This record gives sequence, structure tokens and C-alpha cells, in this order.
Amino acid sequence: MTRTLHVLAPQAVLPGSSKPQPATITVDLDRGVFVEVAEGVQAVQEGAEVLRLDPSHVLLPGLIDTHVHLNQPGRTEWEGFATGTLAAASGGVTTLIDMPLNSIPPTTTIPNLETKRSAARETGVYTDVGFWGGIIPGNAGDLKGLLDQGAKGFKCFLIESGVDEFPCVDEQDLIKACDALEGTSALILFHAELGSTADHPHSDPTNYSTFLDSRPESLETDALALILRLARRYPSLRFHIVHLSASSALPLIRRARSEDGVSNLTVETCFHYLSLSAADIPTNATAFKCCPPIRDDGNRQKLIDAVVDGTIDFVVSDHSPCIPELKAGDFMSAWGGVSGLGLGLSLLTTTIGDRVGLPRITELLGSRQAKQVGLQGKKGELKKGLDADFVVFDPTETRTVSLDDLRFKNKVSPYLGRELRGWVKQTYLRGQLIWDGQSPSSSPLGTLL
Repeated sequence: MTRTLHVLAPQAVLPGSSKPQPATITVDLDRGVFVEVAEGVQAVQEGAEVLRLDPSHVLLPGLIDTHVHLNQPGRTEWEGFATGTLAAASGGVTTLIDMPLNSIPPTTTIPNLETKRSAARETGVYTDVGFWGGIIPGNAGDLKGLLDQGAKGFKCFLIESGVDEFPCVDEQDLIKACDALEGTSALILFHAELGSTADHPHSDPTNYSTFLDSRPESLETDALALILRLARRYPSLRFHIVHLSASSALPLIRRARSEDGVSNLTVETCFHYLSLSAADIPTNATAFKCCPPIRDDGNRQKLIDAVVDGTIDFVVSDHSPCIPELKAGDFMSAWGGVSGLGLGLSLLTTTIGDRVGLPRITELLGSRQAKQVGLQGKKGELKKGLDADFVVFDPTETRTVSLDDLRFKNKVSPYLGRELRGWVKQTYLRGQLIWDGQSPSSSPLGTLL
């Protein structure tokens, strides 16, 4: 006999809705999929298994984060599959796509991809996890095979990555990679800074302005020019700018799309670029250091406007953790990366929730990213036939972020002490409760995509 769960939600974000509305969602627990999504809170037969939501809570689809560094194997002391996916689940994320670098080996060959998958299977994952491949000099011949083995696309750096095993590429490397992938509709992701960082030997490295001056917006706009050349040359491929921080790139992106007909370019930004401003970063507060850098508040407001108007396609964490010792020193020597996995929904609700509402936030954190990595029709919406991944969210709860709220391994984050609005109460993966608001409610149930 089929086991079913009926979710009775006075407020639910359904596909195409402009605001939350009452709904009854039926889950086939054996198959882990939604089998019925009906408007209105309906009566169910006596004895049925029921999850009845508080009227103040909102039912959301499981969220997706396509930009996460889990670092296992090789640098598991930085994060790891178990801790990273648990942190994601605590924030309503049920699907992660893991970046190809910072783990050792990097995901640049089929054997390296299988090494990473084996580590994930051995550890276990609380959420579903997919994998990006990587483009480095000399591995163009590996790319088609990685794609055939399930890599969701390929990340590259146009500036040094910070780890020796993942060197940056130049235009000729990229032409070889694109030639190898032409006709596949593969997705190529760019760390879009091009050129050399500026050295300011007489400036104080404990001041954030010194680091900010070393990574000017021109690095991002110069990279964009290269990416647009490739996008025009290879219309069968897809190109994506990760973690855009420079608002000066936005007019160029809009013009390329509207006037030049470039339709194969997408763009993401990160929670930290929408939530944090350079002027608010204290002396030597290296938890704020990331590349590209957090810029001034005027820049932040323009990025928010670009999210609202659709120029920026979606928002990700770029969770890039490390051990605390690597955040020691100053802004010029510390590891660059922001840790915030699990806080994204709260950050976005706090930052733009009053402008766009929960359905749009859910789209930015769910269905748009599902489409980006080929998971549309499987993830990202409360819809019949999709995986029964869903979240119970209280959009009104306000909380000041403490160490207890950080579920990732190394609790170094610029969000500590920040007051956020909106908090995840429960997270379900394929109909099974994996986060109960305080702790994992089961052993790891995630699968590898």
C-alpha cells in the first residue's frame, strides 16, 4: 500500500503565483515525489498522515544552491560533504552543486570526478549533490567525457584561483575548450576577473580599502569583454558569470542582450554582495574578504536593482570556507572566501523581501537554478511529479545570527551578530524530514546527481 503524506498549508508558494496561497500537497513517500498539488486547504480522510502548517508559516519548494565549495577530499578540514550539506539543509537548501576546486584532486578529469563522488558516498550527504567540472590549461580533451559522466558544466578562472592545482586559463585555452564542447550546449562558468591585481605596498593591509583598491571593477569588465567574444563565437554553448560584484558590468550585460542579441549569457551574484557594504567592514575583519570584493553601498544598491529587474538571473552563496588559521593575518594575506551556507533565504528575505516577495525569492533560489543545471521538471517547484523537496518557513521570525546558527564546520562568518528576518523551521527531502529546526532529524538521505 502506498504511503502518503498530506501537507496542509494555509500559505504555499505555488508555480506562477504572485503571493502565497492556501494549498494541499500530497506526497508519495515511497517514490519521494509530489503526486497532487491542489489549491486550498482540503479535508483528508481520517487516519491519513498529515503535516499541518501553522498559519503564519509558508510552504516553499526545496531551494537550490549552484555555487558551493565543499572541499572534500583533500581539504576536508575546511568543510566536507557531511557538514556542508547539513548547513545547507538548515537553510532550506535541498540541492547543492559542488565547485571543482579547493578539493584535491580538482574535478578536471573523469577519475577525479569519481574520486569526489566516492568521498561523498563514503561520508553521506544530507542534501542531493551534483558536481561542476573544471577547465584548466591542457584538459580540453577531458571535457566531453566529464559532461557524459554527469558534470553539470565547467568552471574556469581568468585570474589566479589561489590554489596551485587549479590554474587560470587564457583565451587560447578557452577556445580549445569551446571547440571541444561545441554543439553540446554545455555551460561554461567564469570567475570573471581578468588581469593582474594592483599592489599597494605603502597602504595599510589591515584596512579593507587596501584590498578593495587591489581588485578594481575593471578586472570584471575586462573579463566580461572576453566572455562576450566567446558567447558570440560559440552560440551553441552557454556562458555564465559567477559571483558578479561590479555594478559597472551591468550596462554592458544589458546592452549585449538587448542590442547585440547575446542570448546565451547568464549572471549570478551572491548574498554577500547584496547584504554587505565596504564602508561597514571593520579593520582586519578578514571574514569579509572574498574575490571579487564587497564594494560600496551604491554598488550594492545597483546589484539589488539588477536582481529585481532580472538582469541578474539568480543568487547563490559561493560558500567558500577555510580553517580559521587561514583567515588570520590581514586583508592582503588571508584566504578570500565568505562562509554563509544555510543563511541565504534569510539574507535575501531581509535584503529584498519587501521589494519582490517570497514567490520571486523562491524563483531566484529555486526554479531558475534548477533550469541552469538541467533539473527543471525534477527540482525547484511545488509541482506534481517533481521530487518532494519542501521547506517550512517563518517569514516573520527575526533572529540575530549566533555561532549556534552556523552549521558549517568552521564558524567564521561576516554574518555573526547580524539581525535577519525569516527563518527555516523544517526541511524535507523527497518527503522525509532532514532538518527539524534545531538539528538533523535523520541520517544523511541525500543522493548524488
